[in-house]
Amino acid sequence: MEQLNTRHISHQFNNEIEHLQNRVLKMGGLVEQQILRSVESLQNLDVTLAKKVIKKDHKVNAMEVKVDEECAQMLALRQPTASDLRMVVAVIKTITDLERIGDEAEKIAKMAVLINEADGKFHKRYAGIKHLGKHVAIMVRDVLDAFARLDVDAAIQVVRDDDAADEEYKSLMRELLTYMMEDPRTITESLDIMWAARALERIGDHAKNISEYVIYLVEGKDIRHIDIEEVEKDILS
Repeated sequence: MEQLNTRHISHQFNNEIEHLQNRVLKMGGLVEQQILRSVESLQNLDVTLAKKVIKKDHKVNAMEVKVDEECAQMLALRQPTASDLRMVVAVIKTITDLERIGDEAEKIAKMAVLINEADGKFHKRYAGIKHLGKHVAIMVRDVLDAFARLDVDAAIQVVRDDDAADEEYKSLMRELLTYMMEDPRTITESLDIMWAARALERIGDHAKNISEYVIYLVEGKDIRHIDIEEVEKDILS
């Protein structure tokens, strides 16, 4: 009878873990949508769409609070150990980064509203902002897929993708500075675009953070501040 009860508790705990994972993926899907919509609102100065992104940020925040509460309850009642404990810790850290990604998307949407109110005229020149936005949105999607499948190889690829995102960001900054030097009329709007680009670069950083949590979850190794080549040599060799 005691063995059956233990199996029941174990099965119930596994279901709770799976439920947590699904909540993370649902939250991630929402923030990915927020990124793409915020960039679209900026590219087209679509105030209606921008305000939808801003309004929906509270939903991202609410999801973080709910999952965080469930994790706290699980830690208190289940007292998980080993890989189960790492899963709960990884979930707590991941939802924090997802919430911050949502905040960055909201900032971009607010820039769209601000530029529109200032009768922006130059935003369509900055195709790089759309490309960078798509890049970091794909990073978020890929790292969530890595989280769902506990795929270390995919997580490491996201770390590498962040380097490419950083290069795109630097290239966009140089482009914006060139426009400002060549045409002073673009300065105010270019500065606003710079803030939006910075938000996208930060989204890439948060996606990279989540990839590090996936590696920690699977391998039990904290790879923060370790060169990616060393990580690959240690884990994939």
